[in-house]
Amino acid sequence: MIALIQRVTSASVTVEQEVIGEIANGLLVLLAIEPQDTEAKAKRLAERVAGYRIFNDENDKMNLNVAQAQGDILVVSQFTLAADTASGMRPSFTTAAKPELSVPLYEYFTQQLRNKGFKAPTGKFGADMKVQLVNDGPVTFTLTV
Repeated sequence: MIALIQRVTSASVTVEQEVIGEIANGLLVLLAIEPQDTEAKAKRLAERVAGYRIFNDENDKMNLNVAQAQGDILVVSQFTLAADTASGMRPSFTTAAKPELSVPLYEYFTQQLRNKGFKAPTGKFGADMKVQLVNDGPVTFTLTV
Protein backbone atom coordinates (compact mmCIF):
# COMPACT_ATOMS: atom_id res chain seq x y z
CA MET A 1 0.00 0.00 0.00
CA ILE A 2 1.40 3.35 -1.05
CA ALA A 3 0.27 6.82 0.00
CA LEU A 4 1.73 9.86 -1.67
CA ILE A 5 0.85 12.64 0.75
CA GLN A 6 1.02 16.32 -0.06
CA ARG A 7 0.60 19.15 2.42
CA VAL A 8 -1.89 21.52 0.82
CA THR A 9 -3.60 24.84 1.43
CA SER A 10 -6.43 23.57 -0.79
CA ALA A 11 -7.26 20.54 -2.90
CA SER A 12 -10.25 19.28 -4.86
CA VAL A 13 -11.23 16.42 -7.11
CA THR A 14 -13.66 16.81 -10.01
CA VAL A 15 -15.51 14.11 -11.95
CA GLU A 16 -17.52 15.02 -15.05
CA GLN A 17 -17.17 18.74 -14.26
CA GLU A 18 -18.57 18.32 -10.73
CA VAL A 19 -16.44 18.85 -7.64
CA ILE A 20 -17.03 15.71 -5.58
CA GLY A 21 -14.45 16.27 -2.84
CA GLU A 22 -12.51 19.23 -1.54
CA ILE A 23 -10.58 20.46 1.45
CA ALA A 24 -8.85 23.64 2.53
CA ASN A 25 -5.77 23.21 4.73
CA GLY A 26 -4.66 19.60 5.12
CA LEU A 27 -3.39 16.59 3.19
CA LEU A 28 -4.06 15.30 -0.28
CA VAL A 29 -3.49 11.53 -0.22
CA LEU A 30 -2.99 9.68 -3.50
CA LEU A 31 -3.52 6.03 -2.55
CA ALA A 32 -2.40 2.89 -4.38
CA ILE A 33 -3.35 -0.64 -3.36
CA GLU A 34 -1.10 -3.61 -4.15
CA PRO A 35 -2.11 -7.30 -4.30
CA GLN A 36 -0.52 -8.20 -0.94
CA ASP A 37 -2.34 -5.42 0.96
CA THR A 38 -4.72 -6.14 3.83
CA GLU A 39 -7.05 -4.30 6.21
CA ALA A 40 -4.26 -4.39 8.81
CA LYS A 41 -1.95 -2.58 6.40
CA ALA A 42 -4.69 -0.08 5.50
CA LYS A 43 -5.32 0.66 9.17
CA ARG A 44 -1.60 1.12 9.86
CA LEU A 45 -1.19 3.41 6.86
CA ALA A 46 -4.18 5.51 7.94
CA GLU A 47 -2.55 5.87 11.38
CA ARG A 48 0.70 6.96 9.77
CA VAL A 49 -1.01 9.47 7.48
CA ALA A 50 -3.05 10.98 10.33
CA GLY A 51 -0.08 11.09 12.67
CA TYR A 52 2.68 12.16 10.28
CA ARG A 53 4.14 15.43 11.57
CA ILE A 54 4.65 17.62 8.51
CA PHE A 55 2.90 20.84 9.55
CA ASN A 56 4.83 23.71 11.06
CA ASP A 57 4.64 24.57 14.74
CA GLU A 58 5.10 28.04 16.26
CA ASN A 59 8.88 27.68 15.72
CA ASP A 60 8.41 26.90 12.02
CA LYS A 61 9.48 23.25 12.51
CA MET A 62 7.58 20.32 11.02
CA ASN A 63 6.23 19.13 14.32
CA LEU A 64 2.43 18.97 13.98
CA ASN A 65 0.18 16.35 12.44
CA VAL A 66 -2.84 17.22 10.29
CA ALA A 67 -5.30 17.19 13.21
CA GLN A 68 -3.06 19.48 15.27
CA ALA A 69 -2.91 21.81 12.25
CA GLN A 70 -6.75 21.74 12.11
CA GLY A 71 -6.66 20.29 8.61
CA ASP A 72 -8.56 17.60 6.76
CA ILE A 73 -7.59 14.80 4.40
CA LEU A 74 -8.72 14.31 0.79
CA VAL A 75 -8.20 10.74 -0.45
CA VAL A 76 -7.90 9.94 -4.17
CA SER A 77 -7.28 6.48 -5.60
CA GLN A 78 -4.16 6.40 -7.77
CA PHE A 79 -3.29 2.94 -9.07
CA THR A 80 -0.46 4.35 -11.18
CA LEU A 81 1.64 4.76 -8.01
CA ALA A 82 1.91 0.97 -7.95
CA ALA A 83 3.23 0.78 -11.51
CA ASP A 84 6.35 -1.18 -12.36
CA THR A 85 8.62 1.32 -14.10
CA ALA A 86 11.87 -0.63 -13.82
CA SER A 87 12.32 -1.19 -17.54
CA GLY A 88 11.03 -0.16 -20.90
CA MET A 89 9.31 3.03 -21.96
CA ARG A 90 5.79 2.14 -20.82
CA PRO A 91 4.67 1.42 -17.24
CA SER A 92 3.25 -1.97 -16.32
CA PHE A 93 0.30 -2.06 -13.95
CA THR A 94 0.48 -5.75 -13.07
CA THR A 95 1.77 -4.72 -9.63
CA ALA A 96 -1.47 -2.85 -8.79
CA ALA A 97 -4.29 -4.74 -7.10
CA LYS A 98 -7.45 -5.58 -9.00
CA PRO A 99 -10.61 -3.59 -8.16
CA GLU A 100 -12.07 -6.53 -6.19
CA LEU A 101 -9.34 -5.95 -3.59
CA SER A 102 -8.66 -2.26 -4.16
CA VAL A 103 -12.16 -0.86 -3.71
CA PRO A 104 -12.83 -2.42 -0.27
CA LEU A 105 -9.35 -1.47 1.01
CA TYR A 106 -9.67 2.08 -0.34
CA GLU A 107 -13.00 2.41 1.46
CA TYR A 108 -11.59 0.80 4.63
CA PHE A 109 -8.60 3.18 4.62
CA THR A 110 -10.90 6.19 4.24
CA GLN A 111 -13.20 4.92 7.01
CA GLN A 112 -10.21 4.62 9.34
CA LEU A 113 -9.50 8.34 8.77
CA ARG A 114 -13.17 9.18 9.40
CA ASN A 115 -13.04 7.17 12.61
CA LYS A 116 -10.26 9.55 13.69
CA GLY A 117 -12.55 12.56 13.18
CA PHE A 118 -11.61 13.65 9.66
CA LYS A 119 -14.30 14.34 7.07
CA ALA A 120 -12.01 12.64 4.56
CA PRO A 121 -13.78 13.37 1.28
CA THR A 122 -12.74 11.18 -1.63
CA GLY A 123 -12.50 10.95 -5.36
CA LYS A 124 -14.46 8.32 -7.27
CA PHE A 125 -12.65 5.01 -7.62
CA GLY A 126 -11.95 4.17 -11.27
CA ALA A 127 -13.27 7.47 -12.63
CA ASP A 128 -11.43 9.94 -14.83
CA MET A 129 -10.68 12.54 -12.16
CA LYS A 130 -9.23 16.01 -12.30
CA VAL A 131 -7.29 16.84 -9.15
CA GLN A 132 -6.37 20.41 -8.28
CA LEU A 133 -4.14 21.37 -5.40
CA VAL A 134 -2.01 24.09 -3.98
CA ASN A 135 0.97 22.24 -2.53
CA ASP A 136 2.13 24.03 0.61
CA GLY A 137 5.91 24.17 0.75
CA PRO A 138 5.99 22.16 -1.49
CA VAL A 139 5.87 19.28 0.97
CA THR A 140 5.37 15.77 -0.46
CA PHE A 141 6.19 12.36 1.03
CA THR A 142 5.64 8.75 0.08
CA LEU A 143 4.47 6.49 2.91
CA THR A 144 4.32 2.71 2.63
CA VAL A 145 3.46 -0.18 4.91
